[in-house]
Amino acid sequence: MENLPDKIPKHIAIILDGNGRWAKAKGLPRNIVHAQGAKTLEEVIEACDDFGVKYLTIYAFSTENWSRPDSEVNALMKLMVTYLKKCIKQSIKHKMRVRIIGDKSALNEEINAAITELEETSKDFDGLNLQIALNYGSRDEMLRAFRSIASDIKTGEIEIDDIDDALIAERLDTKDIPDPDFLIRTSGEKRLSNFLLWQVAYSEMYFPDVCWPDFGRESLREALFEYASRDRRFGGINKEEE
Repeated sequence: MENLPDKIPKHIAIILDGNGRWAKAKGLPRNIVHAQGAKTLEEVIEACDDFGVKYLTIYAFSTENWSRPDSEVNALMKLMVTYLKKCIKQSIKHKMRVRIIGDKSALNEEINAAITELEETSKDFDGLNLQIALNYGSRDEMLRAFRSIASDIKTGEIEIDDIDDALIAERLDTKDIPDPDFLIRTSGEKRLSNFLLWQVAYSEMYFPDVCWPDFGRESLREALFEYASRDRRFGGINKEEE
């Protein structure tokens, strides 16, 4: 039995960063390292399931990633199709529900077909909830939510005074998913990069130096101990400060 802290976050969000630096350090092309990153993700998913984490949200491809070289984007899209299809077996094995968040309209037909099959296959599973942010940007997500609310105001379905935190949350891609307790960004970079800006308002954050391809089960276990050491106040004060 692995040594684990008593306090486990219900929802972990991870920005999978450092693939390029990892590849450069090892003299490997960037296209190859993304395949290694997919293997790391499988290991982290299994670890989350074993450790008692209920929700895992990973930042796979942002709305800004389209600006990368065409060769890298094409390779990522092919890898994504392969991973989504493979994820069906993993979801069945772990009874894991998988949802894709982000703007799917810009994704090609093959990826959308794989998304539909994966989400339909796993929709009734009650194990780990995995959210994959694909063509996702938090500002884009909020813009789509605000436009949806504005449309309903225009048609008279809601009033301006009806707008509150709960209504906005219902229009986000993460509807019915609790906000992350713990956000991890690998590789040591300390920024959110347009990821879950609304949802991480009170999340604890952790920025380990390890690059994503090397962030496996043991790295996650270490992160959980770091989370357990934090005092979450949600804007309040520590009991010792009272």
